[in-house]
Amino acid sequence: MSVSPLQGVTHACFALSYLCALLLEIARLLWPATGWRLASLAFGGAGIVAHTAYILYNQPTPAAPYGSLLLLAWVLALFYIYGTIHHAKQAWAVFVLPVVLGLVVLSLVLVSMNPASTRFHVPDWAAANRFWGAIHGLLLLLGAVGVSVSFVASVMYLMQARRLRNKVLPDDVAPILSLERLETMNRRALNIAFPLLTAGLFLGSLLLPEAYRFGGNWLSVKVVSTAGLWLVFLLLVYLRYGVHVPARRLAWLSILAFGLLLMALVASHPFAVGGGS
Repeated sequence: MSVSPLQGVTHACFALSYLCALLLEIARLLWPATGWRLASLAFGGAGIVAHTAYILYNQPTPAAPYGSLLLLAWVLALFYIYGTIHHAKQAWAVFVLPVVLGLVVLSLVLVSMNPASTRFHVPDWAAANRFWGAIHGLLLLLGAVGVSVSFVASVMYLMQARRLRNKVLPDDVAPILSLERLETMNRRALNIAFPLLTAGLFLGSLLLPEAYRFGGNWLSVKVVSTAGLWLVFLLLVYLRYGVHVPARRLAWLSILAFGLLLMALVASHPFAVGGGS
């Protein structure tokens, strides 16, 4: 019986690749040289290949905590490669790769603590092999990507604002995008994430079987944190377009939203059985 080469790919394969890419990017900032960037992209690309192979072979469900973290990390890894090439002169990878690596490591920790989570079962209405269940999961995943991009842009914005406030010379620190571009990135991520989260939550509520409509599952950590995430983004939309609060306050709220996102991703799906925590 032949063994698929994809079977040997583990979390460690792409986690270590992302870690090497991050260390090489930090080295490039300390000792500028073209070779660091090329080596970093090589390790980052290898990590994405291994990451993709793992997902193709294991097919993790986004309803499981470890699966949602892995899928989100994979999309952000693509975002990291694109941004590193597109913003070649900026310290892009130093901010995005820690998020990717953190999600992968958190996924690995969850699997190590509960190996049964890889056999996570979701009901038919939410399964990816059902059209509307797949759309529901895809909308929430894309919304999570928007939240993560908003988080990265907010961290960079706060750091750049502090540098300008302290009059730090650009040559003395890692190069970052301007405040205007970071604010634009945050605004676009907000404009994309909010309708996606809204549509995903609305579709999920419609897909729920009648038996679940008034159960205790509605008060689970996943449901409450996801609802809280949506409310925070609703507040962000109102503050940005309704009362035009300073971008610095919006950045802090975006960081809070990312924390709620992590809480929602780590929590078990309240309507699934088996493999949950």
